[in-house]
Amino acid sequence: MSDCGALLQFCWAHLIRDIRFLADHTSASLRHWGQKLLDLVKKLFDTWHRADKLTEAGFARSMDRIRRAFLEAVRRPPSRSEALTLADRFRGKKAENYFRFLTTPGIEPTNNLTEQAIRHIVIDRHITQGARGERGRHWSERVWTMIATCRQQNRSVFHFFCNAINAQFQKETAPSLLP
Repeated sequence: MSDCGALLQFCWAHLIRDIRFLADHTSASLRHWGQKLLDLVKKLFDTWHRADKLTEAGFARSMDRIRRAFLEAVRRPPSRSEALTLADRFRGKKAENYFRFLTTPGIEPTNNLTEQAIRHIVIDRHITQGARGERGRHWSERVWTMIATCRQQNRSVFHFFCNAINAQFQKETAPSLLP
């Protein structure tokens, strides 16, 4: 995605879950390292939630200090595969994709909205066992995209679907999903 110029923001909810696993580990070195990371994450989000109470410069300084402390800690893992795997996420430029929400307005630190948007699709796939053929998969992709887009735009899914079907039968141009 970065090859296409897309900005990435990796999900902190998933990262925190992985760090908590380490903080609860039976290995003392992993537990200590995981707890240190959790403390820094707590400090990061406490400061982020207080942004409106700080000056812009003060907020930027605080976040930069916490970010650097987190990166220093995460890049010094214990010699255990679980820790090395997590630390690898923060090597080089990859680390920027965890902190983009700090400097880019409108970007959230988690993908909760995305997961909520597709939750009904996942449930439907589990209930119906999904489509068996290529045409069925393409139809499902298009219908679920149409439903999600209509919901995001506060448009009636039913009316959009009816208009699309009528346009097909009358050999007219289908309605657009563009806002």
